[in-house]
Amino acid sequence: MKFTVSREALLRPLQLLNGVVERRQTLPVLSNVLVVADPQGLSLTGTDLEVEILSHLSIDGAVEVPGATTVPAKKLFDICKSLPDQSQIEFSLQDQKVIIRSGRSRFSLSTLPAAEFPKVEESQQDLSFELTQKEFKRLLDRSSFAMAQNDVRYYLNGLLLELSPGMLRSVATDGHRLATCSLAIDHGATSVVRSIVPHKGIVGLGRLFDDSDTPVQVVLGSNHIRVKTGDYVFTSKLVDGKFPDYERVIPRNGNKVVVADRQELREVLHRASILSNEKYRGVRLCLTDSNLEVTANNPTEQEEAEENISVNYQGDSLEIGFNVTYVLDVLDVLNNEQIKITASDANSSALIEEFGSDDDSLYVVMPMRL
Repeated sequence: MKFTVSREALLRPLQLLNGVVERRQTLPVLSNVLVVADPQGLSLTGTDLEVEILSHLSIDGAVEVPGATTVPAKKLFDICKSLPDQSQIEFSLQDQKVIIRSGRSRFSLSTLPAAEFPKVEESQQDLSFELTQKEFKRLLDRSSFAMAQNDVRYYLNGLLLELSPGMLRSVATDGHRLATCSLAIDHGATSVVRSIVPHKGIVGLGRLFDDSDTPVQVVLGSNHIRVKTGDYVFTSKLVDGKFPDYERVIPRNGNKVVVADRQELREVLHRASILSNEKYRGVRLCLTDSNLEVTANNPTEQEEAEENISVNYQGDSLEIGFNVTYVLDVLDVLNNEQIKITASDANSSALIEEFGSDDDSLYVVMPMRL
C-alpha cells in the first residue's frame, strides 16, 4: 500500500473517527482505524462494534499501490494534527509497519491486519427517507441534551426517533425532564415507527452535521440506523427496548401561563444558580402579577441570591422549585426572544415552549421540593 494525501483532507475524518474508536478495548484492533486505498480513493473506518463511521476521500491519482491495513487511530490523528498546515503526507506499508513521511519528518506505526477489523452488522432495510443536515441537526440539538447517561433504564440512554405519517419527531428524557422536536417530512411510513439511537450514536451523528442543505439519507432497519451524507456513512445499533409513552407526561391543562424574555430570564437564572446548592441545583420561582422572583440559597454556606424579572402574567400567585440546570438547558437551545411557561401548581411539571412559534419543540421539567 502506498498513497499521498494532504493533511487537511485527513484531519476532519480522523477527528470524527476518534470520537467513535475506543482506546481501552479487549480487542486491540478496535483502537485502530481501517485504512483502505484503491483506485477510487481512500476510505477510513472506525468502530466500537456499536457505532461505525466510514469516510471516503477522493484523492485522484494519489494511490500508487492499493492495499488495506489498520493503524492506531489516536496516534495517526495526533501525528497529522501536529504537522504544518498544507503538508503532503505519504503513507506506505512495509513489513507490517506503516511509514508516514511528510517533509523531513518520518514516523513508523505498528499495524494489525485489515482482515481482523470487524464490521457492524446490517439488518434488513425497512424504511428509507431523506432530509437535510440542517433539519437533522435541529432535531438533535433541540432534544438530545435531555438524554440520560448510564441510567439503569437503558432505554433512556438514547434518543427516540419516531416516525408517524407526515412527521419525524425526536424525543429524549432522563426521567426528570423531557425534550421533543418535530419536523414535517414525507418519509413514506404509513404507521408509527419508533427507533432508539444510543447516546454515543447521537453524539457521533451530531458531529457529522452542520447548518447546510446537504442531503442526508436515513435508512432504518429493525436493529440498525444508517445515515449517509456527503463523504460519510454512519451506522449505529439501535437500543433494544421500549421508550416510555412520552405523550402522557406532557402537561396539557396548565392554567398559569407566563410569557418572559428568554435572554433576560436566562441571565437571571444563571446568576441565581451561582449560590444554589451545588448538589441539587435548586432555585425557587415565585410568581405574582407581572413579576417573577427567583431565589436560590445554599444552607451550608448560609448564602442567598434573589432576582426579580418583569413577566407577562396575571393570576394567582405560585411558588415552585426547579433544578436550574434543566431550565437553563432549555433556554440555551431556544431561539425566540420570548418563551412561554405553563404550569398548574407547585407539584406538577411545567411546560416550556417558544412563544408565538409553530410549537415544533416542547419541553417538560419536573418540579423539585426545596
